[in-house]
Amino acid sequence: MTIDEVVRRIGEVGIVPVVRAATVEDATRAVQAIAEGGIPVAEITMTVPNAVAVIRDVARQYGRDVLIGAGTVTTPQQAEACMAAGAEFIVSPGLSVAVLGAAQAGGKLAIPGALTPTELMAALANGARLVKIFPCGNVGGAKYLKSLRGPFPDAPLIPTGGVNAANAADFIAAGAYALGVGSELVSAAALREGNLARITDAAREIVQAVVSARKKV
Repeated sequence: MTIDEVVRRIGEVGIVPVVRAATVEDATRAVQAIAEGGIPVAEITMTVPNAVAVIRDVARQYGRDVLIGAGTVTTPQQAEACMAAGAEFIVSPGLSVAVLGAAQAGGKLAIPGALTPTELMAALANGARLVKIFPCGNVGGAKYLKSLRGPFPDAPLIPTGGVNAANAADFIAAGAYALGVGSELVSAAALREGNLARITDAAREIVQAVVSARKKV
């Protein structure tokens, strides 16, 4: 997919599930459960054991139907390995110009992390098409996002950290382009117990929250 297509797809879905799992099998099951809940996007973090292999396996199995990305990417070498494995987008917890450059060179979308106005300005100046605001929940949540949107009304922001179905509407109202959702959606306990229905139900709940919130904006 082109960068434009990935940006548009993330915007259409409005949710980027962050998958942290203990095994390849758990990660694969998590992606399946998320997709069944109506979210055809998944970000596999580099904190997952053998993350590149997981991305490769998940991309082969679900790449036609699910937009697969890599998360917690902190070096250009990681970015290159993830892209080679089939990741369509690269997400970082902070701003790395080197990672942005590696993704751009590979023709893939990089979503750097930022928190302060200075970091956001730097990300945009270096060509970021989408910016992850992390950890958003720890610094005021939707109110903080709304404050950032004041001086940056056109910046496409993805708040991550503390985002869930209960506050999804607040983030959408504050101007979020999409929502980054982690453990509130992909529960480690549910994966350990094999309770995939819990993850699917959580996915459906946040999808409905986003759809309803967008109708009111």
